[in-house]
Amino acid sequence: MLNIIHNKNTDAYFNLACEEYFLKNKNDEIFMLWQNASAIIVGYHQNTISEIDYEFVRKNNIKVVRRLTGGGAVYHDLGNVNFTFIENIDSAQAKTASFQKYIQTIIKILNTFGIDAKFEGRNDITIDAKKISGNSEIIFENRIMHHGTLLFNSNLDVLISSLNSNPYKYADKGVKSIKSRVTNIMEHIQVPINVDTFMSKILNEIANLNPNSIKYDLSSEDTKHIQQLRDSKYLTSEWNYGQSPKYNFHKVTKIPSGVYQIYLTIKLNQIESIKIYGDFFSIADISNIENKLIGVEYNKDSVEKALLDMDFSEYFVNTTLYDFITCLF
Repeated sequence: MLNIIHNKNTDAYFNLACEEYFLKNKNDEIFMLWQNASAIIVGYHQNTISEIDYEFVRKNNIKVVRRLTGGGAVYHDLGNVNFTFIENIDSAQAKTASFQKYIQTIIKILNTFGIDAKFEGRNDITIDAKKISGNSEIIFENRIMHHGTLLFNSNLDVLISSLNSNPYKYADKGVKSIKSRVTNIMEHIQVPINVDTFMSKILNEIANLNPNSIKYDLSSEDTKHIQQLRDSKYLTSEWNYGQSPKYNFHKVTKIPSGVYQIYLTIKLNQIESIKIYGDFFSIADISNIENKLIGVEYNKDSVEKALLDMDFSEYFVNTTLYDFITCLF
């Protein structure tokens, strides 16, 4: 029996925790439809920092959350719809991916809107060769979770900007996302509808394809456990950034006080080593600044906190702490 869940929570941390909870703690088969407020969801194997435009994400309060499944980073907002299938499988099925099965179900539903959607590449759904959906999956013991996106009316400008990192600044072994041409489903529907109507029809079609299905609402017990998983795992920097592989960062920045060349090694999202070069003037030994940053979490807030008690006028003439921080990111 398929349990159909319309999860109306839009918190990305909660929703990724919700998937893991049902995958690992239940035996029920699940179809869940859900949305996230503005967030970037990075693949399990990815180097988070190299996938995002950190400054854009920070300024626009975009959440960054790592998921359980592989594949590339994707942008979610309330114009995007996410679906999750969780099913029990036997040992033979556990050895193979099942993208075709689940993607074809979604394509069949999209066809009911008059949309000529196609399965292309490894894991994409396209319309006129433009991507509307990326999919990924994971097998845990005797259960499989397949999930994907559906760009209905997403802000494509923000999507592009939030994932627009500079590939030349990083040298690492993380998996890089491939920027694809994308389109919104709404542009291909002859009779305009809103996202709520779109979601309602998907839920109805899933029910029609599974006559023995039932509607399932999260219980207070479900919510309690999901919230605990959210707070202890998906909300943490260790999960969202710390799984990133060791990588090197190099940046050259020209500010009024001179040219700064920064070389960083980042491991588990902490600064493992740093060297500062340039044509700036200094009075005190800048190795004190370098040593102060060893072991500090690699984000602007943590770096600023670590250096607040340093007198920058002694280390870098005519350079403020803010100026220096811009050289590190």
